[in-house]
Amino acid sequence: METFPKIISVDDHTVEPAHVWRDRLPSKYLDRGPRIVRAPLKEMTFMGGKFAPVMGAKGDDGPIGDWWVYEDLHRPLTRLDTAVGYDRDEIKLEIITYEQMRPGSFSVPDRLADMDVNHVQSALCFPTFPRFCGQTFTEAKDRELGLLGVRAYNDWMVEEWCGPEAHGRLVPLTLIPLWDAELAAAEVRRNAARGVRAVAFSEIPPHLGLPSIHTNEWDPFLRACDETGTVIAMHIGSSSKMPSTSADAPPAVGSTITFANCCFSMVDWLMSGKFERFPNLRIMYAEGQIGWIPYILERADVVWEENRAWGGVADKVHRPPSELFSEHVFGCFFDDAFGLKNLDSIGVGNVLYETDYPHSDSTWPKSREVGEAQMGHLDADVVDRIVRRNAIDLLGLTDDGLWAGPGA
Repeated sequence: METFPKIISVDDHTVEPAHVWRDRLPSKYLDRGPRIVRAPLKEMTFMGGKFAPVMGAKGDDGPIGDWWVYEDLHRPLTRLDTAVGYDRDEIKLEIITYEQMRPGSFSVPDRLADMDVNHVQSALCFPTFPRFCGQTFTEAKDRELGLLGVRAYNDWMVEEWCGPEAHGRLVPLTLIPLWDAELAAAEVRRNAARGVRAVAFSEIPPHLGLPSIHTNEWDPFLRACDETGTVIAMHIGSSSKMPSTSADAPPAVGSTITFANCCFSMVDWLMSGKFERFPNLRIMYAEGQIGWIPYILERADVVWEENRAWGGVADKVHRPPSELFSEHVFGCFFDDAFGLKNLDSIGVGNVLYETDYPHSDSTWPKSREVGEAQMGHLDADVVDRIVRRNAIDLLGLTDDGLWAGPGA
């Protein structure tokens, strides 16, 4: 392409600095709240979609790395958390320290520099230690500490990660206390008041032991999102259950079918009636790719047309699911040539671009080149919508593609 628009990535990641909770929690919680400990690795496996690390004791044999310790949880930093800059054959499941990761993973100035290298103007970032929708705090025993942990993360995200040093180029994505929809609604409104327009949520809440969206349990949260214009962002793996086929299936199986939870989740939402009850609600699927969407919409429309009387949706879904998708759902991709060839069946206005920095799937530092190769058949105005304009409209950014919240 003669010119390629500056990218607004709707799915990147931050690796939280060690001080996030240490600096923000009351002193009485510092010995139980999230903190970094350097310790050896005893063993670590990732099979059948389940990640299972075991921290060794001081003096034990094994590679040394940095661990997040929180109540009884021990979670190491791994090369998969921050893989950019390494040869693909060097990216393995191994424990690392902060010194062994690319500084752009946790440092704002270094992140902006890496964005410049990659033709990226602005980026929305999902968490690492809290996991993709804050499951870590939901699983904790102490709910009071968990709520403080969620709020501390959100304050760091808004005030520091997306603060003055970011110059509006980092777009905030906040968390909610998933265990209480009223508290979740209050946190949405608290952050919306300071300019936040995106909140992380689980693709399939029942996998976390939470109510499904077919109940009314989430209505206070959904109402808050509807009234504040806050988009619900769901990342693959945000149900803590990555797709797999068996307990002994290698990670490559799950990596190939990561879109599956997005697929299941989208059908849930389309058949839930929530979009008709909350007409301003918008949802997006990060890292789910888009090539699978046309068939699901076709099938959902057939089911709604032919089977809604006995299918349990006739009283709450009054329009074809494909129409609801067009108005409420956004698919996100970083490498999906097939999906782009079928864009007419998805909708130009329902597609967003991402780079997945700093994960192993990331197209960094060649996101522009990948985009040019896969979008070369599209008109310039269509490319602009996919790469920039849709994200600007969805996330309430300035016309220049920047976040204009407090301190930006």
